[in-house]
Amino acid sequence: MVGRFNKKSQKVGKTVIKMKQTMIFSFLITLASLMGNLSLAWAGPAVILEVSAGKQARHNCVISIPVPKLLESQKKFSLLRVDNGMEIPVQLDGTGERRELVWILREQLDKGATRKYRLLARPGKTGQVNRVSVVDDGKHLNVKVGGKPVLTYNHKIVEAPQRDQDYYDKSGYIHPLYTPSGKVITDDFNPDHSHQHGIMFSWRKILFEGRENNGWDQKSKLGKVEHKKVNSFTGGPVFGSLTTTINHVDLTNKTGPVTMLNEVWRIRVFALDDQFLFDINSIQNCATKQPVTIDKVHYGGMTVRGHADWHKDRTYDYLTSAGKNKENGNQTRPHWVEMYGPLAGESAGVTVLSHPQNFRFPQPVRLHPKMPYFCFAVAAIDAFAIDPGKPYVSRYRYYVHDGQPDAKVDQRLWEDYADPPQVKLVTAP
Repeated sequence: MVGRFNKKSQKVGKTVIKMKQTMIFSFLITLASLMGNLSLAWAGPAVILEVSAGKQARHNCVISIPVPKLLESQKKFSLLRVDNGMEIPVQLDGTGERRELVWILREQLDKGATRKYRLLARPGKTGQVNRVSVVDDGKHLNVKVGGKPVLTYNHKIVEAPQRDQDYYDKSGYIHPLYTPSGKVITDDFNPDHSHQHGIMFSWRKILFEGRENNGWDQKSKLGKVEHKKVNSFTGGPVFGSLTTTINHVDLTNKTGPVTMLNEVWRIRVFALDDQFLFDINSIQNCATKQPVTIDKVHYGGMTVRGHADWHKDRTYDYLTSAGKNKENGNQTRPHWVEMYGPLAGESAGVTVLSHPQNFRFPQPVRLHPKMPYFCFAVAAIDAFAIDPGKPYVSRYRYYVHDGQPDAKVDQRLWEDYADPPQVKLVTAP
């Protein structure tokens, strides 16, 4: 009897212990939930965002949205995936007309799928490392991603190699541009065409106050394009940015040089190091009360000059969104153009994606069949005017890679740029 009683007592004791453990576990879960909600409450305002992939899968895709109205007054943000609580680096950009939040959708989001994020008005808990750096060395703004050089913007005069040709001295352009493996892919002061410099924006034929100007061919001494000032620059966990002002100057005025156009470059370099991705937004405004007419001509505009080896050996080619090349692509109107060729024995390329909001999109392109340079030549269709008070805005995204060109990758990146994932405000948590 005593043995049976002891066994029953042991069973009852074990049951009581299990009940207590269950109660304690439930209490801890409830407490954790309350603490989590309390933490969110302490964090200030928050919203739930839903990202829709749309008609294609998204991977390493840049997402940029205006700061939601509920959070307009906030300066610090953190972004969490709702499904797994993972914190995603997010960065505020206040350099444009509106404040924007930018992040990179790194893990693939399948075609037609959605993903929810909680956006909170608080600094990130894990600390966001600046993966993109922008450093001013007094002459250049040097941009790196994960320690790898991406590009250099030249804000001081870069002197022409031949000093009896100082009219080729240049500022306000990008060179060198690098591939992710560290190879330089652009050229500068090539003796064949010394007025072509890395990545530049120059108009070939301009009419201003009844006089013809030429900001493209510096040897003409009719005009020039030069850096004016660095407005801002910063690094960050999602992107590095630099904003500069560039002047388009008339050199034909008898009383002295006159600035015709003020151009602002807004550049974002994104935190991707297996491939380089960056945007250049150009905003050109009349600097006087006089309009500036861009006359009809088959070249001039946003331009890229490829590596000197490509010119020497004629080993470069183009690939366009329509499948054209240097034999048949000139003066076509593609969505994107890739220029590629061998560098140090391995292929590399730079692709320029044109945004659908660009003037006369899809814009004509000048694909030179004998020199590695191309430009989006919007004036090839007809002349047009930039009027006072009406900015001329151009938007381009650059993709730089090592390896062979891949039309599917170029097209996917253009779709990400032209038709990005839709983001909607679902609710406040």
